[in-house]
Amino acid sequence: MSHVPLPGAVGVSHLSCYEWLAEDGVRGGSPHVHLTCTEAYVVTGGLGAVQTLTVSGYEEHDLSAGSIVWFTPGTVHRMIQRDNLRITVLMQNSGLPEAGDAVFTFPPDVLADPDAYAEAAVLPAKEGPEADAAARRRRDLAVEGYLVLREASQDGDDSPMREFLRTATAIVAPKVERWLPIWQEGALAAAERTGAQLKALLDGDGSHLTQATVVAATPSRHGGYGMCGRRDEYELPGITAPDALRAAKP
Repeated sequence: MSHVPLPGAVGVSHLSCYEWLAEDGVRGGSPHVHLTCTEAYVVTGGLGAVQTLTVSGYEEHDLSAGSIVWFTPGTVHRMIQRDNLRITVLMQNSGLPEAGDAVFTFPPDVLADPDAYAEAAVLPAKEGPEADAAARRRRDLAVEGYLVLREASQDGDDSPMREFLRTATAIVAPKVERWLPIWQEGALAAAERTGAQLKALLDGDGSHLTQATVVAATPSRHGGYGMCGRRDEYELPGITAPDALRAAKP
């Protein structure tokens, strides 16, 4: 086996939620949606919340140490900072978020223009004042579009949210062909290995147990600018991502 992914081929990172104040008086991250990946927050410290928006409506879940919340593709989510919120993120389909499986809730005119969207979404630097300012502008632009979606939802109108999801689908559609090998070599391969092991065990064959492997990792990057906050990332075996794409991860 060339590499050993995390259980279930999930991705993992640690987040410290942004402290920046948004236009609605709330501190927190950039609202966005994933199109193929379920995401889980495991709260390790502090206090905060996650705001979620689906076609079914708006919710806010309080977060404190020990809380877990997860949401499926199509859920717009926004992490809220109250007091030193720290979270470990578990992401389905490791490799797909790194390849661009997320769309910010920018205003419709930005979403409709591929060049404008790309310029707003990708950070010009990894660190320093330029990266800090760009990450904050990106967050503010996502909040601007998000608040319109949320207000409509709270008024009982789901049409703006449905239109956003249609636009998000159009944004990622050109990338999907490149995602298939990532999924096939990651999450699908992990499930198929389990299937093969179950079949072997039914036949009394436990030879795979002699190939046991142990893997250890530490963060390869501390404090990167993600969608929700400063992010500690892992370069796990078999998972790679160009810097320009990694800059857009949560």
